[in-house]
Amino acid sequence: MTKSGTRGADRPETQWTLLFAAWLIAAVATAGSLFFSQVMEFAPCELCWYQRICLFPLVLVLARGLFPLDPGVVRYALPLAGLGGLIAAYHVLVYEGVIPESLRPCARGVSCREEYIELFGFVSIPLMALLAFAAISGLLVATARRSRA
Repeated sequence: MTKSGTRGADRPETQWTLLFAAWLIAAVATAGSLFFSQVMEFAPCELCWYQRICLFPLVLVLARGLFPLDPGVVRYALPLAGLGGLIAAYHVLVYEGVIPESLRPCARGVSCREEYIELFGFVSIPLMALLAFAAISGLLVATARRSRA
């Protein structure tokens, strides 16, 4: 317990730091997504567009929760991050060939299996999106737990 009677991990500064980290990941992921499509001219597939629909608003929603600190922003941000994570997980399965050909959503236009880059030989764009959504979701859950403690 600190002098104010709260545990160190439950202080508003900790909640703000967790929300800021989630915002930073969302902002970097958004910038990366725009860099890949606008600068590198990698055309996004249909699943990429759905993930963007979940990711881009997170930058604004989480920023609003930072100034002033509002841990209640988790109830708006977590569904977006969770849905985006589910879509990204499905995209990883499509990309890796686990999903059968008949269930692939990208039958027209850009293929969901298009190999633009693979960092370290295995980190694809769909995997990067999944990791970003997982990290954001984890930070939001940690923020929610701290606000109830």
